[in-house]
Amino acid sequence: MIFIGIDPGIQGGIAYFNSLTNEYNAIQMPTTRKQVSDYLKELKKGGECFAAIEKCSAMPGQGVSSMYKFGKGCGEILGICTALDFIIIEPTPQIWKKIILEGTDKSKEAAIRVSENLYPKINLIPNRCRKPQDGMADAICLMHYAKIKNNIGI
Repeated sequence: MIFIGIDPGIQGGIAYFNSLTNEYNAIQMPTTRKQVSDYLKELKKGGECFAAIEKCSAMPGQGVSSMYKFGKGCGEILGICTALDFIIIEPTPQIWKKIILEGTDKSKEAAIRVSENLYPKINLIPNRCRKPQDGMADAICLMHYAKIKNNIGI
């Protein structure tokens, strides 16, 4: 089974773990819907997919236009995963952070530290960047949450 974690949004990411090969990786969120679709189709070739997609909600202080774009992007991701016949769960940030980031302050920095400890082969610093990308770290945490939900945890 392929476990996938998706942190939606422009600064988000996609992470996967193949339980048959023990292969794992994470990428920054692709910039187009076609790139997202192509990437997820490629993962589907590895077998049945179980995806944890962070549940989207409005955030105080966000503009109407940016929230519309964010919600539209989340819907597109859910549609792609549904069309590919993924098993989908949508944990809220509070739910997955309570389990994955237990004993931490639940911050973006904590997600980065936990991701680096659990999956040290993944480079969280994308090209032309100087610091780890927290969207990728959140995706890794969501992917790990999916594994735990299927009793394939730590």
